[in-house]
Amino acid sequence: MSNAQGTRAPMDLQDHLSRLEEKGLLQRIEIPIDKDSELHPLARWQFQGGIPAEDRKAFLYTDVTDGKGRSYDIPVTVGALAANPEIYAAGLGVSVEEIGEVWVRAMQNPIPPEVVTEAPCQEVVMTGADLTREGGGLAALPVPISTPGFDAAPYLTATLVVTKDPESGIRNMGTYRGQLKARDRLGVRMASRLGGAGGYQHWLKYKERGEKMPVAIVIGCAPAVLFTGPQKLPIDQDEMAVAGGLIGAPVRTVACKTVDLEVPADAEIVIEGEIAIDYLEPEGPFGESHGHVALEDFNMSMQVTAITTKKKPVFVSIVSQVTPSESSTLKKVAYEPLYFEHLKNVLNVKGITRVVMHEPLTNIRKVIFLQFDRSAPQTEVWRGLQGAAALQAQCGKVVIAVSEDIEPNNADAIFWSIAYRANLSTDLHVTPYRSGGHGPKSGRSGADSTLMIDATLKAAMPPLALPREPYMTRARKIWEELQLPRLTPQPPWHGYELGDWSDLWSDYADRAVAGDWEDNGRVTEGRQRGGMKPETPVRDIEG
Repeated sequence: MSNAQGTRAPMDLQDHLSRLEEKGLLQRIEIPIDKDSELHPLARWQFQGGIPAEDRKAFLYTDVTDGKGRSYDIPVTVGALAANPEIYAAGLGVSVEEIGEVWVRAMQNPIPPEVVTEAPCQEVVMTGADLTREGGGLAALPVPISTPGFDAAPYLTATLVVTKDPESGIRNMGTYRGQLKARDRLGVRMASRLGGAGGYQHWLKYKERGEKMPVAIVIGCAPAVLFTGPQKLPIDQDEMAVAGGLIGAPVRTVACKTVDLEVPADAEIVIEGEIAIDYLEPEGPFGESHGHVALEDFNMSMQVTAITTKKKPVFVSIVSQVTPSESSTLKKVAYEPLYFEHLKNVLNVKGITRVVMHEPLTNIRKVIFLQFDRSAPQTEVWRGLQGAAALQAQCGKVVIAVSEDIEPNNADAIFWSIAYRANLSTDLHVTPYRSGGHGPKSGRSGADSTLMIDATLKAAMPPLALPREPYMTRARKIWEELQLPRLTPQPPWHGYELGDWSDLWSDYADRAVAGDWEDNGRVTEGRQRGGMKPETPVRDIEG
């Protein structure tokens, strides 16, 4: 797969970082930064500081320390996968507009991986005593704390966790968090809810067989490979082959040193081990992507059997927790086109033009907006609402349909549409028995429900009461010439017609801006009538 310039997707993380730097999308941080208290908060300000998404960058920390003053010779990058959609697209070697097309094509045309015997990810191998010595094992890696003040330990976050079905041999690659417990032990959380982790389904099979589950955690590899982890692909589909489809070439893989699994040969760091099936260990607290701190749960315990790395690796972490974040962008830019593809081409919903998953605070899964053109029949609007709500168990608690003039990323416009275009006795439907999905467990009951609202235009309405676009555009040019504060327009920022308007009224408006308002007065003077009450609509009398 390549973009318009013929540039193939980067084949490893460091190639990707070089490309980001060339594009001005990478910021080097070369002063000492404490990974335990400063690294993630510094990157977090890009999301909490009002910086537009297009201005966010990947951060590369080259002088990393920890809370005890120790220095690390491994750089750490945050935001390099999806600080914004442009960075994500760069990881696929395409434009932002091509992301959805590339994903659909990759799923339809996977390319099996190519096994090699020697690999950069195994230039350095730690096993045995190297895993437990002072400063060795996991302690040798600059693993940051994601939510200082709440997290119980440094956490692996930008993971590609490889497991294998013990019966079919089909591998699964998921993004699961890993809590540092000891130099050779991790706590691993794989979602057990409906629609959760493929790795958890494998664990159940190993548990039934009475065998420990082999596992390999990849930290840093070609973005296209890492991007498959957060996506909910069918459990029997080999994500490594889908990653090959994304790249347009086979992913090189190599056998692990101590477990029977294969990992990307060009990875930065690989942590090999086994997960126990006869006991669990408390894991957490950890700031979760649903925006609350996940409290202690009993989760899987992984015994590390090897750590392999490049000679000069780069450690990668992602900004998660409260959204918008890097983790929500990772999902949003791929989920939206996949949902649109499903509704438009699989369900053949007529008139749908766009799918938008709400990101700030709600983390894309809970609230979905469907945009329809004005020709869409109401029956198609409802087929779309039901199709979006049912596609994935964890997505679509609230699904709202709007017309094409409403910008789904503007919550104010959504409320406006509900307020004036939805009859809440006929255009709202609640269905029970929905999975609780991804969210904090405190105070939760069992099943949830789904809310669907048709907030599309049902009939013609008067124009939106803002100046027409040419006048707003001219005024903005003057604004910028005066060097007034930077504008960040959010639709709607100009008026437009919604069907209930006439050429006569357009003539009035044109004469008014030309200064000929007295001509309008002469026209209306000739239409004077008696015998009616004030506020009688002209159309009721004149037709």
